[in-house]
Amino acid sequence: MKTLDVITIGRSSVDLYGAQVGGRLEDMGSFQKYIGGSPCNIAAGTARLGLKSALITRVGDEHMGRFIREELAREGVDVRGVKTDPERLTALVLLGIRDDKQFPLIFYRENCADMALCEGDIDEGFIAEARAVVATGTHLSHPRTEAAVLKALTLARKHGAQTALDIDYRPNLWGLSGHGDGENRFIASAAVTARLQATLPLFDLIVGTEEEFHIAGGSTDTLAALRAVRAVSKATLVCKRGPMGAVAFTGAIPETLEEGQSGPGFPIEVFNVLGAGDGFMSGLLKGWLDGESWQVALTYANACGAFAVSRHGCTPSYPSWTELQFFLSRGVKTPALRKDAALEQVHWSTNRRNGGDWSTMRVFAFDHRMQLEAMEGATPERIGAFKKLCLQAALQVAGGRPGHGILCDSRLGREALYRAAGTGLWIGHPVEWPGSRPLELEPEIGPDFGGLSEWPLEHVVKVLCFYHPDDDEAMRRRQEETVTHLFHACRRNRLEMLLEIIPSKVGPVEDDTSARAIRRFYEIGVYPDWWKLEPFATDAAWRLSCAAIEENDPHVRGVVVLGLDASEAELAASLDLAAGHPLVKGFAIGRTIFGEAARGWLRGEIGDDEAVAAMAGKYARLCAIWDDARKRQELAA
Repeated sequence: MKTLDVITIGRSSVDLYGAQVGGRLEDMGSFQKYIGGSPCNIAAGTARLGLKSALITRVGDEHMGRFIREELAREGVDVRGVKTDPERLTALVLLGIRDDKQFPLIFYRENCADMALCEGDIDEGFIAEARAVVATGTHLSHPRTEAAVLKALTLARKHGAQTALDIDYRPNLWGLSGHGDGENRFIASAAVTARLQATLPLFDLIVGTEEEFHIAGGSTDTLAALRAVRAVSKATLVCKRGPMGAVAFTGAIPETLEEGQSGPGFPIEVFNVLGAGDGFMSGLLKGWLDGESWQVALTYANACGAFAVSRHGCTPSYPSWTELQFFLSRGVKTPALRKDAALEQVHWSTNRRNGGDWSTMRVFAFDHRMQLEAMEGATPERIGAFKKLCLQAALQVAGGRPGHGILCDSRLGREALYRAAGTGLWIGHPVEWPGSRPLELEPEIGPDFGGLSEWPLEHVVKVLCFYHPDDDEAMRRRQEETVTHLFHACRRNRLEMLLEIIPSKVGPVEDDTSARAIRRFYEIGVYPDWWKLEPFATDAAWRLSCAAIEENDPHVRGVVVLGLDASEAELAASLDLAAGHPLVKGFAIGRTIFGEAARGWLRGEIGDDEAVAAMAGKYARLCAIWDDARKRQELAA
């Protein structure tokens, strides 16, 4: 049974991408970290488009290797074929954007893990699961990796899979130029041409730029090169022509390139040419494997390539299937796609990095500062120690299962926050100065919000704003400006945002009060990934608030309910009401869980174990209350 659509095989690396644009690599001051290497990019790109993709490669037994494996898993890529090499390091690439044509890059691939791929890494059963196997050119450059690729292709054909080659010619990786010549895309070589031509008969689809067909065909005349490839291969040949689009040839090569089959191009501004080919290949494979015409497949490919040249990074720039359909139906509104707010919102919300199953959210909130500081026996050190106990209780209840999380601050709870890293918990990290109205932020965030650049990408920025839609104009404007600035800082730093509003604390509320506040934030361009709302007393209030969110952002993560120090009995009623609305994913509750234990522990009346047990018991009961409420509502529906 074919459980996979496509397996890619070959290069994998970590791309350290210069964050500054328009200068030399020597002048880059910081770097963004992404997965890289053509097969790695294509596996992620096709997964985003809805294909079941997998990758065969090797990574090192270290942090960068784990990063590649984890990022691929987040993208939905099957990583069974990603082998861990205990002796070699994961490949690295340093690269930057000088302008729309120059892209300085350095390959750190000396005896790297992926170049140790061998025949023994190719499992016949795994290959047999795939409808298609895609190879890229670099792994034909060494006898060991070439043998692995040839074995995979042979097995693919044995089991009825289609095969494809992305020529992906990098002279530097064939040993034809020095380390400082990474951006060079063509050096003629009879030896490389011979090596490529020996494998071309094994493919049903061959894709490359004009220069890549020059090396495959052994001629710098594109038509002559295509005819030389056609002489040894019956594959469909797809020639990429940059801003002129791409053409497909299924039979004899005609007199002009324009006589090939083509799809429409897109008039966009070129910002970054790196990774465009892998985006193109992802779109092409989607159309090819879905049985679309070459015109449709090339439309997908050209659009995905357009996204890639318009954004920073390779894999991060590729579209989701939802985004691609939105773009194709709506068209180009501004040539600089990265400046198209509507398109960027769809891109962000359908490709979020922070993976995991968050369909249920049971969050233990102990980000409180002001409330804990007011307790007898409290000192910053004691509060910090107590928050480590809160984390211990959260982990005990979660037991490694999905759907659990914490809210913890970094001023009084820093050590607990750091210990939570990598535990599988959802982590919310507050930024507001406790109790402030108008909204002010913790000093560590800084007046330019630059403190967010120090945050791990798994942290979700949580901000509580005491906002009421009927606030006077001065109050409303000041709070909206702060939230808007924070929202854009979150996006700039690739961080998700949770916006908490509690209108009832500052004014009278009706069923539509929170809904009006929600709509106002969308009006000013604030699209939180999460909303945290107070427990409403009526179903109408939930219905209106959920409608306000869904009408403006159909891809929102969801809503969590706050607790307001209510009793378990009061919360049970509130959660039962909220559970009737699918957009509500769960709760984020604090004092109901930790309040009693905190008072006793800070006064020295109970010890660590007793405090942890008490909090774990209350947290577990709330989790059960929510789960039971959701099951009842689902059964009723």
